[in-house]
Amino acid sequence: MRKELAKEEGQRKRFRAVFSRFGKKVNYKGYSEETVLFRHVVDLETNNVVTDHLWFSLTKGFEKLNLSEGMQVEFDARVKSYTKGYVNTRYKIDKSKEDYKLSNPTRIVRYHQND
Repeated sequence: MRKELAKEEGQRKRFRAVFSRFGKKVNYKGYSEETVLFRHVVDLETNNVVTDHLWFSLTKGFEKLNLSEGMQVEFDARVKSYTKGYVNTRYKIDKSKEDYKLSNPTRIVRYHQND
């Protein structure tokens, strides 16, 4: 589903997503870091779903919103490529592949539907 993001690589765009839950990951320094999971990520320019889920680090911008499950959030982010998968150079195993993500979220606000 992230093929839609591939077409927009390098661009900064506005997105809307639904907050699902918090999580944790080990960062590159080996410390535990909180993350946030968003579902149903929509490009507001085209109104198309660009991915079914997306993880971000829990930044101050997300913290300020006091996120709760089901809350809709709008933000600007840059589309970037990254490599995911398993690589073991010692045994010449390379099961990596290129995928796309959103990075550097800014202008993060809670979405309020106009009734």
